[in-house]
Amino acid sequence: MDQTLINKIQKLKKEKNAIILAHYYQPANIQQIADFVGDSYYLSEIARDSKEDVVVICGVKFMAESAKILSPQKTILMPILNAGCKMADMVDEEGIIKLKEKYKDAYTVCYINSTAKVKSHCDVAVTSSSAIDILKNIESNQIIFLPDKNLGSYISEFFKEKEFILWEGYCKYHNDIKKEDVLKLKKEHKDAKILVHPECTKEIRSLGDYIGSTTGIINYATESEDKDFIICTEEGVLYELNKRNPNKNFFIPGGKISCTDMKKTTLQSLYDTLLNMENEVIVDEKVAKGALTCLDNMHSLAK
Repeated sequence: MDQTLINKIQKLKKEKNAIILAHYYQPANIQQIADFVGDSYYLSEIARDSKEDVVVICGVKFMAESAKILSPQKTILMPILNAGCKMADMVDEEGIIKLKEKYKDAYTVCYINSTAKVKSHCDVAVTSSSAIDILKNIESNQIIFLPDKNLGSYISEFFKEKEFILWEGYCKYHNDIKKEDVLKLKKEHKDAKILVHPECTKEIRSLGDYIGSTTGIINYATESEDKDFIICTEEGVLYELNKRNPNKNFFIPGGKISCTDMKKTTLQSLYDTLLNMENEVIVDEKVAKGALTCLDNMHSLAK
């Protein structure tokens, strides 16, 4: 790791009164330098409650948009402004408006992996860690869920009384995990527990000893007395897993599950962003107003 560059970033951070937040899927050296590392829900809370004037989001665009909406008075920066989410891009504004017109009584729920524009048309946002708790507090028996059909399908299993209308979106990296790759690892490591993110397909979820968010997966592995784990989520989570569990073994199906957008951030781009105060994230005022209600409901209904 480039210690000189790290020292420069730490110095700039103090000068600019900035805080650095990184998602678990970020490169290891970015997680190492961040003030807080976590999943989308946790980081949205940290960004909202932080006292710093500048928040640097090492993640993807929807995360930075959420931070800006929750803290409009703060400067929100991204090292790589075009780091996006292919799943979030699967929903278009016109499509969601048509869906809401078709199902007029439905409560519209979006995964936090959605653009600000999409959130502005939704009643509440959820994360993989908060979704079930939030849905318990929603009375409507008809739910429009977008964009992730896999997560929506998983949540629907807990609410048999509700009708779920699922958008046909998915995370490419979770959706592409192959059953044969999981079973191959299980054959090689017979005692391994299979930990699965709910963005995976039903076929993969059915193999899981545990299904949960990135934070849930990390906590399960850390608290478990087992030694071997098959991790069905993006490989960036291995940094935290290995840090907390140096004597345990973690295996990724197929050997690699890597989100190209999450991996765009570099120490150099983080340094340049802070040095030049560039790549500021701006959200249209009208869009932000609608999306704020959606995000506020996420935090209040999750309590």
